[in-house]
Parts: sequence; C-alpha cells; structure tokens
Amino acid sequence: MMIRLIKLFVGLWLYGTAMVAILRAGLGNMPWDVLHQGLAEKMHLSVGVVSIIVGALVLLLWIPIRQKPGFGTVANVIVIGVAFDTMAPLFPEDPALVVAIPMMVGGIVLNAFATVLYIGAGMGPGPRDGLMTGLVARTGGSVRVVRTSMEVLVVIVGFLLGGTLGVGTLLYAVGVGPLIQLFARTGLGGPALAQGGDGHGGGEEAVATVGECGSSSPEPAPASAKAWLGRMRSAART
Repeated sequence: MMIRLIKLFVGLWLYGTAMVAILRAGLGNMPWDVLHQGLAEKMHLSVGVVSIIVGALVLLLWIPIRQKPGFGTVANVIVIGVAFDTMAPLFPEDPALVVAIPMMVGGIVLNAFATVLYIGAGMGPGPRDGLMTGLVARTGGSVRVVRTSMEVLVVIVGFLLGGTLGVGTLLYAVGVGPLIQLFARTGLGGPALAQGGDGHGGGEEAVATVGECGSSSPEPAPASAKAWLGRMRSAART
C-alpha cells in the first residue's frame, strides 16, 4: 500500500511540474490547461488554483451520472494544482525559443513518466476521465466521440478566454502516447500498461490511445468503451 501511495503522490507531483514546464514554454498547452490558463487570466487566480476549482466542479458532474471517485481521484484534484503553484516559480516566464523548446519537450516527456507512475498506483481515475466514462455509460456514445468532444470544447473555450494553443498542444497529443508506452516497459505502470508497452501487441492500443485524448488528466483510454469502463469501475473500488 505504501508503494502505491508513493507512486500516486510522486506521479501527481511530477505531473503538476510537467504542466508548468509546458505552460511556461509558451508554445501551446495540454488541452485542459488551455482552459485553465484562460480562466486564470480572467479570474486573476493562479493556474494551480483554477486547476483545483475546475477539477472539483468536474467531480460535481459525477453525481448525476452516478460515478464514484477513488482516493486517487480526490488526490488528483488537489495535488496537481498544489504542485503547479509550488513549482511555477522555478521556471522562467516567456523564455527565449532556445529555452522554450527544451522546456516543452522535457515537460511532455516528464508528463508521460508521471502518468505511468500515477496509473501504476491504481487508486482511481482522474476527474475528467470519470466524467467521460459516465457520459459514455449514460449516452451510449463511443469513448473516442465523447472524449474528443470534451477536449475540443475545453480547448475552444480556453482559447477564447486567452489560453495558449499552439505546436505544443499538437506535439503533446501525438507524442505522449508513445512515450507512455516506452515508460510502461519499466513495469512502473503495473501489469496492464506493461503488457501494452512490451512491443508485442496485446494492450498496445490501450496505451497509444492517450495520444488522441491529449488530456491533462493522467489516465489513458483503452481501445474500447467496455474495457475503459471496466477498468475505471475497478479503480474506483480500490
């Protein structure tokens, strides 16, 4: 249990740190962080605080769709936001391109590693993923359609509010899945991710799909809605 808690909190803290690196690079945020940044500018709050507020509001949306959070779900809401605000002063604002590019790339790599640690703890899905699985269950829609609709909506709203959308957003979307697959080979993500990252098929599609999700909630989607829902419900009971 202690190992799982360490993996959970270290993973979430590194995830918040990766968010800072990508956002401060100024070359395009992760989809939900486009919204967080836009709201932060309008509300005159830190991105970390806004991330916590948004996560809590998303959790409230779990009530009508009858989703149950796990310990890791609540930790996700709080720890990532606190980590962001704590680590933000350590990163430069508006860096030169020669600094911004390594920050962005390093942030994406760190994000993938943090995701593997967080998933390996197996203590509950992120709030945004729980919302998605609940909507899939209630509407009968596919994971891809529901998730993509959510991501597109938050990116549009965030961009209109002043959030940064750019090459970093695209690079995250196409790069984080393969990186998670690479780090999964270490076994830190547990048996399910290790199977997907061994290069011999099996669960490979489950890991790669996270590149299409591009979410700031570190939980990749399996290849089918049925597989996703099964794993999320198991995690929520942990």
